[in-house]
Amino acid sequence: MIDLRSDCASCAGLCCVELPFTRSADFAVDKPAGKPCANLTGDFRCRIHDRLLDSGYQGCVTFDCFGAGQRVTQEGRDVALFPLLRQLHELLCYLEEACRYGDAADLREEAEALAASSVIDGFAVDELRGRVGARLGEISAQVRGPAKEMRRDLAGARLRGRDLRGVSLRGRLLIGADLRGADLRRADLLGADLRGADVRGADLRGALFLTRPQVAAARGDRETRLDLDRPGHWR
Repeated sequence: MIDLRSDCASCAGLCCVELPFTRSADFAVDKPAGKPCANLTGDFRCRIHDRLLDSGYQGCVTFDCFGAGQRVTQEGRDVALFPLLRQLHELLCYLEEACRYGDAADLREEAEALAASSVIDGFAVDELRGRVGARLGEISAQVRGPAKEMRRDLAGARLRGRDLRGVSLRGRLLIGADLRGADLRRADLLGADLRGADVRGADLRGALFLTRPQVAAARGDRETRLDLDRPGHWR
């Protein structure tokens, strides 16, 4: 069984080295791919891990490698494979959930085989991502029932207390949206941008294809109901 949960203690800090940063609201500095972050210590730990948000590293708080980092480290694989393997592990995370609702075992087996390859073709990953997306859409429609769509740009939208059960929010911009107390059970949140979205008191149980990075990017509290682990920085 492939471990799809990140374990930083078993990784050589690959996300801090192999991935680029762009100075923005998510990162305090620019950093090219292949250059170690200035905050990475010699034993592959982050010297500002307990104050990332205050230091301007929101992107680090919301990042998740889905277990790709420790896999590359433990298997002694070429570190250049890390970005592509991370994409495949993310797809596997979606497919693992999809298999609980419908037929996706064939795509999961294909993704697992590609992830185990010594050479990972980026074009093959992109092509697989397209087919996975289509299958997830089919499964989502079966689970949610009759189509219920909302407009694509919902940044800052006032959706407090709304009944959004079974609504497709796939790929929607929900940056800074007010979702306090909203009912999002069985809503499709695949790829939805939840940065800064206020989900305090919202019900996210059974939301389809919701990931840990999405949850970490939102603003929740102890009243937020969800199936995933509650982020440590939520108050």
